[in-house]
Amino acid sequence: MANEFEFNRNHWAVKDVDLFRELFRFAPPRRQLPKVFTIRDHPLIEDDLVSVMMPFDAGFTPVFKAIRDAVDEADLRCLRVDDLWEADAIIDDVVSLIDRSRVVICDCTGRNANVFYEAGIAHTLGRPVVLLTQRSEDIPFDLRHIRYIEYLKNEEGLKDMAAALSDRLKTIKDREV
Repeated sequence: MANEFEFNRNHWAVKDVDLFRELFRFAPPRRQLPKVFTIRDHPLIEDDLVSVMMPFDAGFTPVFKAIRDAVDEADLRCLRVDDLWEADAIIDDVVSLIDRSRVVICDCTGRNANVFYEAGIAHTLGRPVVLLTQRSEDIPFDLRHIRYIEYLKNEEGLKDMAAALSDRLKTIKDREV
């Protein structure tokens, strides 16, 4: 018979190959996990969360208030790590907060090593980072290519910083979905 072929069905066979390995060869690589702190394989970003990384010093209380006002103005909410206690190790709370945040604000005033470390974590996790400083000299060489908001620590300076920060947060919020 001339019509012995059946064109209406398919038959697939996998021979002499590890199918599991072949399928996962094209999967994106899993990021290498740090050993100093824990982090989720997949982030759970909260759309309205902004984390604030800054020195914990009473002198920064008015600065944090201005930042909080700017975040509120952008219709977002902000947290610092001292607002939570979820893990036994502080660094795990810091990383968890950064990892859940949509935006990370880092005040580099005084060249605080913790703030720089946290900015590096935020950059590594792909979060937008907004840098603040009272003195441009406090922004290190490796961060100078990033725009920052310089402010004066007086009533007018903090008000101007809050307005600029709010505008920046609204731009980020509108741009990233």
